[in-house]
Amino acid sequence: MVELKTENADVGKENVDPSEEEEVMEVDESVEVKVFTVEILRVIKDLQLQHGLRHGDYQRYRGYCSRRVKRLRKTLNLPQGDRRHYKKRDVTVANLEKANSDDRFLHIPLMLAERAWSYAMQLRQESNTELRKRFHLIQKLRKACGYALQLQSLCASNCCDARTKLEAEAYSAWMHGSLHFELSLWKTAAENLKKAQVIYENLAQAMPEEEQPVYRAKVEELKPSLRYCAYNVGENASVNDLLEMRTGQAAGLLGNLSNLVAQTKAESMDAFQQTEWRGRSVTVRPEKVRLFLLSIQELDKSIEKAKDVPAKIELLETVLIDCKDSIAAIKDEIKQDPKLRASATDGTTGLIGIQYLLAYMSYTRLKLTLERNLFLVAQAKQTLDDPNVAGKATAPAASAVGKKSKPQDLSRLYEIILQNVTEMQQLSGMENDAGYQAEMETLSLSFRAFRCYYIALTLVAMKRWREAVALYERSRKYAADAIAAKASSSDFNLQPELQQLVATIEGCKFSAHAYSVLEDDGTEDSVLYGKSLKTSKPLYERLSHYKEDATLNSRNPNVFKLVPEMEPIPAKPLFFDLALNFVEFPSLDDKIDQKAAGGKGGAAAGMTGFVKGLFSWGGGGGGSK
Repeated sequence: MVELKTENADVGKENVDPSEEEEVMEVDESVEVKVFTVEILRVIKDLQLQHGLRHGDYQRYRGYCSRRVKRLRKTLNLPQGDRRHYKKRDVTVANLEKANSDDRFLHIPLMLAERAWSYAMQLRQESNTELRKRFHLIQKLRKACGYALQLQSLCASNCCDARTKLEAEAYSAWMHGSLHFELSLWKTAAENLKKAQVIYENLAQAMPEEEQPVYRAKVEELKPSLRYCAYNVGENASVNDLLEMRTGQAAGLLGNLSNLVAQTKAESMDAFQQTEWRGRSVTVRPEKVRLFLLSIQELDKSIEKAKDVPAKIELLETVLIDCKDSIAAIKDEIKQDPKLRASATDGTTGLIGIQYLLAYMSYTRLKLTLERNLFLVAQAKQTLDDPNVAGKATAPAASAVGKKSKPQDLSRLYEIILQNVTEMQQLSGMENDAGYQAEMETLSLSFRAFRCYYIALTLVAMKRWREAVALYERSRKYAADAIAAKASSSDFNLQPELQQLVATIEGCKFSAHAYSVLEDDGTEDSVLYGKSLKTSKPLYERLSHYKEDATLNSRNPNVFKLVPEMEPIPAKPLFFDLALNFVEFPSLDDKIDQKAAGGKGGAAAGMTGFVKGLFSWGGGGGGSK
């Protein structure tokens, strides 16, 4: 077919003017040939798990492959005839070299091979009861091998990169190995399977970390078949053959494997930028994260060039916004990939590449936040009213800013910094890293020392000397432990500041201790260094102590409190007459009846006489009449 096309092309060139031929050649050279990348193994594994093979349903997967081929041919305008007539049309290199070509042309032979292979596996399950179906199985595997060879020839052109070439070669070798395995051709089956295994091993080494598991799983999948082939071939012969194939010396089966692997590594390095954190390289796939990592490479120099502390803080806040956007891009990529989402929630300690990148970006965000907070501390120190440093309150910087900072403001800032360090300690995947945890613990001790120091300054301003002495001592202990710790963070070097803090604490502690002693002597109402101290006790409570008190000669001497102070006494208990309704009182009816009888008779007689005399009733009056 190639020679025929060449002859036709030569015939056509005879009638073409040489100048026109040069123009045609220039046009052909101006057309850029696209280079496609098809991750064959990952594509087929994803499709198999989504369409039936998770449960061993080969018939469902075969139906999907048929529908997929039909959709691809319709979309890519590559039909095989019309409804009435059938005309076979295979994918050729010419389809890949078109200006509007698509990598989905390569999916057509891949899906055809997968359809034939799934049909063969379905027949293999049914051949346990019907032996005649084994012949049909072999035919389908031969057909699958033919489509795999077609895919390999398409990928061998200049339209595909080295990775696609290796994957197509490994896929074809695996398909042929499966066919020879069914035909009991153990030696050739072992050669093809071993060839596929070696290619997948080299691809796993050349690929980024997050793409390696699928290749390593395929290598493990091929091991049982290779052991069975080795058993049937014979132990000595199989071992020698496999060793020769591993080194790429067996009849040129692997060909230019090393060159293709090197080219694949170079392409993967160009496609994905890699960054290193704590001795481990991690691949950066999201474009937004890649741009952010490039932008912060010169961040230290930009901070040094900033004119003052507020400018440095503003610069860090701008970078922090970009860092948060990069973290959001990584989380979105994890959510879109179900495998990454499942591995992120299964609680495993090991981190794959994208999760390790997320941990690194989270650490970067916390580190930038901590640096911003340290600059806020430095800004507050410029206007700090430190009672232990004379003349600092009248410094030019303090007068320029206007508002003075207080020690409690700095202690609050250090509290926020300690929260940042705690979040660093709790980063996902870094819990079991002993070196990292030791560095964070040292960092936490350092900032605790500074926080205790400024809390002590706050207590000094409140004249709480004893508490201040205790906090000075605790700050010194934290600082000494942080200095003695061998694990120091490479991003934060606080050793000079801690040593200066220890030297400052020594003087401050003795000063606060002296003030506390003076305060204790004053509370005992004694004469200190010939000076009398004022007291609020009346004279009758301090008769045994001599003390000159000029207020005794004034108009209001403090001799005795005329109004005694209120003292707590037991309260009078309250009684509630709850049993009144249940008490039986003695009967007084006899006394009530006597009084009632005498009172009623006298009252009746008096009223009767009054009425009779009023109306002249009665016996005497009537008789006279």
